[in-house]
Amino acid sequence: MKSFRLNRLFNAKSGRCFDVAVDHGFFNQPGFLQGIESMPKVIKTLVDAAPDAIQLTVGQARHLQEIPGREKPSLVLRTDVANIYGKELPTSRFSLMIEETMLQAVRFDAACVCVNLFQIPGAPEVHEQCVENILKLKPQADYYGMPMMVEPLVFQPNEKAGGYMVNGDVVQIMHLVRQAVELGADIIKADPTDDVSLYNQVVETAGGIPVLVRGGGRVSDREILERTQGLLKQGAAGIVYGRNIIQHPNPKGITRALMAMVHDNVSVDDALKLIA
Repeated sequence: MKSFRLNRLFNAKSGRCFDVAVDHGFFNQPGFLQGIESMPKVIKTLVDAAPDAIQLTVGQARHLQEIPGREKPSLVLRTDVANIYGKELPTSRFSLMIEETMLQAVRFDAACVCVNLFQIPGAPEVHEQCVENILKLKPQADYYGMPMMVEPLVFQPNEKAGGYMVNGDVVQIMHLVRQAVELGADIIKADPTDDVSLYNQVVETAGGIPVLVRGGGRVSDREILERTQGLLKQGAAGIVYGRNIIQHPNPKGITRALMAMVHDNVSVDDALKLIA
């Protein structure tokens, strides 16, 4: 059954996936709600732009799944909540799973679930919690035929950039991606490398498990498109972008531009024309 759900996630023409992450409100972090204050409006805009998937929480998935018809994007269900994204790590840190994870995913008709694998300077206990979460989730994922997307995130020190900025060191990314694969990931959602030309090493480390690349902080249209083009050329199986979509002045336009790049291999200049 995992293959059936993966068929809903990956585009039949290109074999790639564009997933828009809109799960930021789960983490109770100031600034994360910019651009997503009204989830019904956000979901309507994204559905009209037609990405392959939208990543949501248990409390917001209804806005997507209540939409009638067969053409809406697939649901990727976020399964864990954490408190580690601020510029100061709290004294008590956690990464907690939702209860009856796979049953909730099945009830919401998800095509995939997503779970974090954090590597945070000064917070090894959160890494331990993440490993425990994945170990518990893996047999459930196999039993229910639900693909498990593991999100290995290598943090910069929180005081330097906050917990949501990408650490682009290729060696650290490769090691954490390899651990995610060893833990049984069906899909990887990983950081981009600072040097995009090295990303083939991350893909190789995944050993045939599809690697989707997260977007990181908001950047210019040309920068995100050029980065995306480079990552796809290095073998990435798609992208999972959030803030570069939801905080964009034209979310529909940037989604269509990225979809054209991911699935039709259009050039950066042609993709830019689709945003206007």
